[in-house]
Amino acid sequence: MTLFADLVRGYRRFRQNGWTVQRERWAELSQGQSPKVMVIACSDSRVDPAQIFDVSPGEIFVVRNVAALVPPYETGGGHHGVSAALEFAVTQLEVEEVVVMGHGLCGGCQAALDASFAGTEPGRGGFIADWIGLLDEARETVLHNHGASGEEALHAMEHEAVKTSLANLRSFPFVAEREADKRLALHGSWFAISSGKLHLLDEEKGEFQPA
Repeated sequence: MTLFADLVRGYRRFRQNGWTVQRERWAELSQGQSPKVMVIACSDSRVDPAQIFDVSPGEIFVVRNVAALVPPYETGGGHHGVSAALEFAVTQLEVEEVVVMGHGLCGGCQAALDASFAGTEPGRGGFIADWIGLLDEARETVLHNHGASGEEALHAMEHEAVKTSLANLRSFPFVAEREADKRLALHGSWFAISSGKLHLLDEEKGEFQPA
């Protein structure tokens, strides 16, 4: 079990073995960032995009949340963390690609499939319920095709979540405009924790295949 004291010890190792060794790289990063890829991933502690894609600091712009979801474009009130990060990455950093990475054994997708937080109030599961409510339509698709339980149904839910996020990405005008004129490419992916294999979405076929 890692505690805060362990994190501090890890920081000290990083200072000695990471930061110092790559001092020139960190000096460069102190002048600004210019990642070419944005990755939208799950908050799950088992699926760190930087580790899975084996990249160094400054190479990918990462946003993590429950189930790696992107909400649809909307201009109403509220605090839109994912939307703000997306806007910054696309319009300010001018990333050239956005990757949505779902994963196996996703608790958020399982909750969406079970509707286990339905009817709860904010502070008692309501925040989770509202968030995974983004998958209500996907849930109906999975229930119709695979039923409500079992590994196959959960994997289908995880795949549908990636497709939902990609569709919602395209609802943002600045994303749709850049994708249309080839300045931006969108990718869907899914990481299997048990096997360590990454699968890529073929959007024309609607299928995930091993990378």
